Amino acid sequence: MLLRVLSTKQKFGSSNLPNIAIVAARFLHSTGFSGKGKIMVENTNTHVTRVLFCGPYFPASHNYTKEYLQKYPFIQVDDVPLDDVPNVIDKYHICVVKNRHIDSNDIARATQMKLIMQFGVGLEGVDVKAATDRGIKVARIPGNVTGNSASCAEMAIYLMLGLLRQQKEMENVVKQKRLGEPAADTLFGKTVFIMGFGNIGIDLAKRLRPFGVKILATKRSWQVKSRDSSQSNGSPALGTEHDDIGSLVDKKGGPEDLYDFAQEADIVVTCLLMNSETVKNLRLTGSNTEHGHGGSNPAYPKRRHFSAGIVDKKFVSAMKKGALLVNIARGGLLDYDAVKSHLESGHLGGLGIDVAWTEPFDPDDPILKLQNVLITPHVAGVTEYSYRAMAKVVGDTALELHAGTPLTGVEFVN
Repeated sequence: MLLRVLSTKQKFGSSNLPNIAIVAARFLHSTGFSGKGKIMVENTNTHVTRVLFCGPYFPASHNYTKEYLQKYPFIQVDDVPLDDVPNVIDKYHICVVKNRHIDSNDIARATQMKLIMQFGVGLEGVDVKAATDRGIKVARIPGNVTGNSASCAEMAIYLMLGLLRQQKEMENVVKQKRLGEPAADTLFGKTVFIMGFGNIGIDLAKRLRPFGVKILATKRSWQVKSRDSSQSNGSPALGTEHDDIGSLVDKKGGPEDLYDFAQEADIVVTCLLMNSETVKNLRLTGSNTEHGHGGSNPAYPKRRHFSAGIVDKKFVSAMKKGALLVNIARGGLLDYDAVKSHLESGHLGGLGIDVAWTEPFDPDDPILKLQNVLITPHVAGVTEYSYRAMAKVVGDTALELHAGTPLTGVEFVN
């Protein structure tokens, strides 16, 4: 039987496969040289572990995962339209939700489901309690070991620089064949307030330091501890070697300091999770898109309703006149009406967003007509490096689930 396992190296090749010694070790450990182990290896050839990706958006997620698993015929990866998910979810063992809301009704249909996970970090669209009640694990991929948080931090700086240098105006100047204008601003010397000092906030602070800025940051607890500094094999994770995160910040605060920091900052960057603490009266009502401001255009229906995100009228009013606001976290963190009115009045100097109130965002929304607004299509974490790394995590998770071994590359929330 062991020879059968070892022979899989010849059948599938060695590129992108787990080390054959690990495969053999798992076989020996799981079988105990018993008849039960024989059935398990037989299942490797007959049983298929099925992975469901919800919807067409973020296509690199399922495309890269399919590439990574193409030499494993016993793992099936499918992407299905968002509205078809309830009709097929009963056939799958792993669900990668992406930007679909998975509610208790979906979970009730998921009769074979073992794991619901995100291709990234945000799990606010998953009914974790319903999953827990049915014995289904829910997990995210830690951003600091895949390059996701670094990619998001880079995008935040991109949006800051685009606003400071008046990107839209520069495009107009080029079209009009003018030179030497606009006389824009620099990041040097600015005060940047990072709301939420998790992995993205930490990576952002690291990258901002060379620009000569003052950094303010808030988080719920500043208890000194290292970031998730080891991978499943016990070796240090890339770029996370027991950082003293407090040393990256000039002024540290908690939730009680939000408005004081808003008054002081030239730029505010939201790096928060979307939950009941950051969005008031969050109520999930739809299934297909992520955040719900909604509008009259039926192509962009309301899917998620809430009274106000943490960046509400009170917060935006507290910001320094002319300050910039950047959001790379979740669209619902920002109160649409408050942001729009403060942009129009000139109190808010500019808005840079990678996430919006509805996704895909209505390209005809009036907020996008303003010259001091920049938007990107939810691509802060979508880089070749981070998506290949996360696809590997999903692929390895599917292989581990198929083999019946512990899932080592994900972070469980239940």
